[in-house]
Amino acid sequence: MQKILNGINNLSIIVRECCCKGLFLVIDSSYPYLSIKGEVESLQIMKRVYFSDFTSNPLYEQVCKGIDLFRASDCDTILAIGGGSAIDVAKCIKLAVLAHNGRESLIPPIVNQAIPIDGTRIPFIAIPTTAGTGSESTHNAVMYYEGSKQTVTNDGILPDYAILEPEVLKSLPLYQKKCTMMDALCQGIESWWSINSTKESIMYSHKAISLVMANWEKYIFENDSFAASQIMLAANFSGRAINIAQTTAAHAMSYKITSLYKLPHGHAVAVCLPEIWDYMKNHMDQVVDTRGAAFIDTVFNNIATAMGMESVLSAIECLRHMMKDMGLEKPISHSEDVDLNVLVSSVNPIRLKNNPVVLDKDTIHALYDSIIS
Repeated sequence: MQKILNGINNLSIIVRECCCKGLFLVIDSSYPYLSIKGEVESLQIMKRVYFSDFTSNPLYEQVCKGIDLFRASDCDTILAIGGGSAIDVAKCIKLAVLAHNGRESLIPPIVNQAIPIDGTRIPFIAIPTTAGTGSESTHNAVMYYEGSKQTVTNDGILPDYAILEPEVLKSLPLYQKKCTMMDALCQGIESWWSINSTKESIMYSHKAISLVMANWEKYIFENDSFAASQIMLAANFSGRAINIAQTTAAHAMSYKITSLYKLPHGHAVAVCLPEIWDYMKNHMDQVVDTRGAAFIDTVFNNIATAMGMESVLSAIECLRHMMKDMGLEKPISHSEDVDLNVLVSSVNPIRLKNNPVVLDKDTIHALYDSIIS
């Protein structure tokens, strides 16, 4: 059972609780500038080993460097500090070290299987420095193998401890704050309408959406401390929701937009979601969720209510206005026909299987046509 704690002051307590002698720190480029760096450096431990040799979209080869360094380090505890990529790299390192298949557990076809790990305990602490994916509370990790995105899923990579410290959000670049916050909101929405949603995941989704909608303007435009704490909590709830329900069409269609137009993940997802939602509300006869069209119709209305809107249509327009107010524009294509073909062919049908309304190839083409300018 994961422990979620508020405040960096909990780090020293956890380290003592884990009887840590050697700390393996997976950090990204933000680490030297973080307000919490002093607390981390003052920990009373015998050994520290740092790993930061990875990019924002981590590659398998980079993860392997971390695996080798950890094995040679004689460290007994992993501490990941950073955005989703840093936490994902730490997850992959832990899995490869403990999995019977070693680093092969991170690549096809093994990556898509239930992977056994041994009983060795490696305490894993995650401190997110962005408020977006909620990666600190999921059992999923993303990395790229031979140019393709791979999602590694295993219960054993869920961090044992997640420390939420909103102070780290104050120094984030404004554009990054916007993108990561929209990712949290989209995860909250998608996990609610996913065919895998449960009472528990819906509770997390509701909290994530409500918290973002109540605090986003003060967080983005005023850099308000309390609003930051609420957005960080919202991101964590969205991570817990998506950990159960998984992502749907907005995420499936966003990945190629990220690579083709160099848009951050949260921005890419957010330009997709309103168009997909608009299509789904007008095609309820194509609902594939076994709970039925009436159930999904209620879900759509409940999401709108959680957003503070009176109808699904007003909720969709609200999302579009939020994007406009924050200057998060649709991607611009210089060769639309070529781009549309690339985008449509990039969508993995497996990633669409959680969507409550079926989307065929022609529909996806039409949706992309409305998403790109």
